Amino acid sequence: MAKTSDAVAIIDRMVGDDAELRDLIRQAKTNADVAQMIYDARTQAGLSQAALAERIGSKQQTISQLESADYEGHSLSMLRRIAEALEQELVVRFVPAKAG
Repeated sequence: MAKTSDAVAIIDRMVGDDAELRDLIRQAKTNADVAQMIYDARTQAGLSQAALAERIGSKQQTISQLESADYEGHSLSMLRRIAEALEQELVVRFVPAKAG
């Protein structure tokens, strides 16, 4: 087996055909992607976590949790509130799953 430094290739090799593990990885990636999107939108708007929290009627700790890749409780209603506070549109879409 050829050596690689490609993290995706390494994980793919380790996971193999384990469908349950692949599903867990997809879920973790989605959580991390949503957290990163919130962070990016907030920082692009020049807001602190506390300032965004104030705009949505919440606490800084809530924004901190939402920006954590480990957080699994993202809700559409909260994402809508954040989008509105940042004067952005929330777009949710379904895309075909990748084979494998």
